[in-house]
Amino acid sequence: MGADDAELARVREVATRGPYQPTWESLQRYTAPRWYADAKFGVFTHWGVYSVPAFGNEWYARNMYRRGTPEFEHHVATYGPHTEFGYKDFVDRFTAPRFDPAAWVATFHRAGAQFVVPVAEHHDGFAMYATARSEWNSVARGPGRDVVGELGDAVRAAGMVLGASSHRAEHWWFMNGGREFDSDVRDPAHAAFYGPALREETAPNEQFLEDWLLRTVELVDRYRPQVLWFDWWIETPAFEPYLKLFAAYYYNEAARWGREVVINYKWNAFADGSAVYDVERGALHGIHPRVWQNDTSVGRTSWSWVPDQRYKSVPELVAELVDVVAKNGVLLLNVGPKADGTLAPEEVEILHGIGDWLTVHGEAVYGTRPWTVPGEGPTHLAAGSFVDSTARDHTGADVRFTVREDPSGTHLYATALGPVTDGVLRVRSWGSGAGLLGEFDDLRVLGHAGPVTSRRTAEALEVDVPADRVGTSGVVVRVTRREPVPPPRHDGLH
Repeated sequence: MGADDAELARVREVATRGPYQPTWESLQRYTAPRWYADAKFGVFTHWGVYSVPAFGNEWYARNMYRRGTPEFEHHVATYGPHTEFGYKDFVDRFTAPRFDPAAWVATFHRAGAQFVVPVAEHHDGFAMYATARSEWNSVARGPGRDVVGELGDAVRAAGMVLGASSHRAEHWWFMNGGREFDSDVRDPAHAAFYGPALREETAPNEQFLEDWLLRTVELVDRYRPQVLWFDWWIETPAFEPYLKLFAAYYYNEAARWGREVVINYKWNAFADGSAVYDVERGALHGIHPRVWQNDTSVGRTSWSWVPDQRYKSVPELVAELVDVVAKNGVLLLNVGPKADGTLAPEEVEILHGIGDWLTVHGEAVYGTRPWTVPGEGPTHLAAGSFVDSTARDHTGADVRFTVREDPSGTHLYATALGPVTDGVLRVRSWGSGAGLLGEFDDLRVLGHAGPVTSRRTAEALEVDVPADRVGTSGVVVRVTRREPVPPPRHDGLH
């Protein structure tokens, strides 16, 4: 029996040991951990060899081999023919001399993130961790450092949770453009890096699927991430038995560690309820019955750093966070470090801005649950994936609700997604005519120490916003009452 056969046998033994079995019926007994449902906010990092050319986006490795693309033309003009300088040649330039994991984590911590998910391996096939399954990794080449390991140590030292993402599935076809013309992808000497580079419509074979499984198991065993994020191509039918085997292995091992873990998946890759559903750059209309995740980025242009990045504003990102949380979700917000290992100043500023807002208003986010309805307001919010291509112009009438219960009472929060320009925050769902909010004992504007004037009519609860908050986004009104909170509804905005 070869080493891989022995390891596959071990994986199957663990996956069938319990408490989970590699069947959808067994895996659907999974419940997302309380720590994750309470965390609400994590940071994603896209950093790798693609950060060196820093052109287009993180798909440079694919697009540079696709004739007619801007990346192809840029590559030839900048680096020369693909036979002389291929994607592999960027690896030696990826030295990351200024990578300081403690500095990254300090920024993420100040932002208010509760967990951190570095890309362990992107579609390009370069592992950002110590792996025995490929020489193309950040310890053996490029930086000469275990990026996931070092970042994980810093994350845990700061009291945060480590996750990781795997995009290995897409490597089956990612470099296939290089087979269509004379390029280094055709050179058998580089097959271990570029391969298989087959067509997208071909199903991955058993060798590739077993390697995918063993790489993912190795990542789990070596670093014990508590969030494991997968990109979309694992929904290819050939992956299904391997997904069930892996999930049972991961959940069973986590039980042995005494930890609770999360698998993020897109579309229909996992059976409903067997893992945590993820919507890329997306939103939902109403409250999801189970905790879910929106993975998005500080920029619209690329997930990795590029010099022409179009950034979202801090108020827009705060509004996105609050909208997600009001609908029972968690926000995983991406940043893209530069090739030298530093965080771009623009991205640090954005993270600091989110952290500054959370420092004052975090009680309306962390540890909360959805209220009876998620929100109200005139602005139409598209639902689904990839809906953040343009800025959302929220108004002060666009409000989202959250609730928390503690020994002091039930606290309800109404957050204005846009600026309250006329000085009055009107919450229609809290009007006496709505029948959703009973009497309350206390009303405050978070971050304001003085008294607040308010009026309640059948149409709305009207709150006079403190003068220093007029015209700003993200104003939060909190009311406290002693009656139990009604259960949430799953029928959209009120």
